[in-house]
Amino acid sequence: MDEFLESPTPPPHGDNMPEMSVSELANALKRTVEESYAFVRVRGELGRVVLAKSGHLYFDIKDEGATLNTIMWKGNAGRLPFKPEEGLEVVAEGRLSTYPGRSNYQMIADKMRPAGVGALMQLLEERKKKLAAEGLFAPERKKAIPFLPAVIGVVTSPTGAVIRDILHRVRDRFPVHVLIWPALVQGEKAAAEVEAGIRGFNALKAGGVIPRPDVIIVARGGGSIEDLWPFNEERLVRAVADSEIPLISAVGHETDTTLIDFVSDRRAPTPTGAAEMALPVRSELIHQVQTLGGRLTRRLTGTVEKRKLELRSAGARLPKLDALLQAPRQRLDLASQRFGGSLSRMVARKRAKFDSAGGGLRPAALRREIVGKRTEVERLAARLQPALGRRMKRLRDALREQTRVLDSVSYERVLARGFALVTNGEGGLVRSAAAITEGDALKLRFADGEVGVTADGGSGEPKPPAATPEAPRPRIRRRTTGGDQGSLF
Repeated sequence: MDEFLESPTPPPHGDNMPEMSVSELANALKRTVEESYAFVRVRGELGRVVLAKSGHLYFDIKDEGATLNTIMWKGNAGRLPFKPEEGLEVVAEGRLSTYPGRSNYQMIADKMRPAGVGALMQLLEERKKKLAAEGLFAPERKKAIPFLPAVIGVVTSPTGAVIRDILHRVRDRFPVHVLIWPALVQGEKAAAEVEAGIRGFNALKAGGVIPRPDVIIVARGGGSIEDLWPFNEERLVRAVADSEIPLISAVGHETDTTLIDFVSDRRAPTPTGAAEMALPVRSELIHQVQTLGGRLTRRLTGTVEKRKLELRSAGARLPKLDALLQAPRQRLDLASQRFGGSLSRMVARKRAKFDSAGGGLRPAALRREIVGKRTEVERLAARLQPALGRRMKRLRDALREQTRVLDSVSYERVLARGFALVTNGEGGLVRSAAAITEGDALKLRFADGEVGVTADGGSGEPKPPAATPEAPRPRIRRRTTGGDQGSLF
């Protein structure tokens, strides 16, 4: 910078030289420096970088032999297209000034940019590693693009060729509602405006006056790495990551890559490709639906025809309706003929009997007949009550007697004394040993149940029972009105 500095003429030496205060000297130096270096462009590496709470940026620009203190005021610092970081090589433009309070000179920078593509690529790689370590590029965070969105939100410049290409492709494929959020896509304010568009679309309420998009497209045409740098800004990358609405990035050409391509849900090679990703082709959908509908119709028609054939085959095996109804019809006809004649004859008999009885009926005679019958009924009723009581008593006594007799000769009493009832397989009673053949299946019924047995060999002749004193048989008085109990065997 010495080539731009013109050294002032040294003042004459002597006692008559006027005295200057420190402030006067500092202000004179300040005016000289600011007038001589009203515009400078400096290239160097960033050293100390401090962003004050006021928004002003304080940093050093240095090389191997010197360090230049630099200030960038809040308004200019907020418009920087990148984040200044220590070690980054930059080119700064501004003016030189002095700071009398510390007796040093400094640069007031108005603009600053990374020095060359290499520096930008290094910064981009470092930022990419940082965001990837936070998991912003993880595949599991990516959301699926809806198959057929009703509303598409586009964040891009409203005057460029990009939006015209997108709208044209939407009309060709499947016309839907497109919302455009106008934003700068290049320059210092581009990152903030694109971020505002993404967050603004996400802030819309479903069912509101302005429809909420089902998918967002962030689009911009191609350009140099400096032109596309706003899409590498950390604030914009985080806005894309925070988007609840699926987002497609379409920045630059297919060979261009920005950080929002890694964090977006889908990356399109071009803005036109983004519209193709967001929407299917309407004509293809119609053709597919028609094809599926035709297949469904043919399958349904074939099934119906098959069922018709099965129904006809089953119907052919059934008897005819007339054959089923012939016999019932004949029976109905015969019954109708018999019923008609019988009914007529019965009505005739009843009518004749009624006429015969009706001829002798007189009111006075009928009253006398009724009075007589009533008296007879009352007399019989008076006799019936005692007679009925005596009859019921005799019947109860007879029933008790018969019950006692039956109980005394019941074969169950015999079984309870240790005897068994022998029956064959058909349930018939076996009365003698001669009626049993070897191997016959028999049942022995005891008082408490039955047991199945099989006959073994024997003489076939019954053995004489052991001599036991014959117990006296009870004498049973038989009544002429009672029934005969019969023999046990």
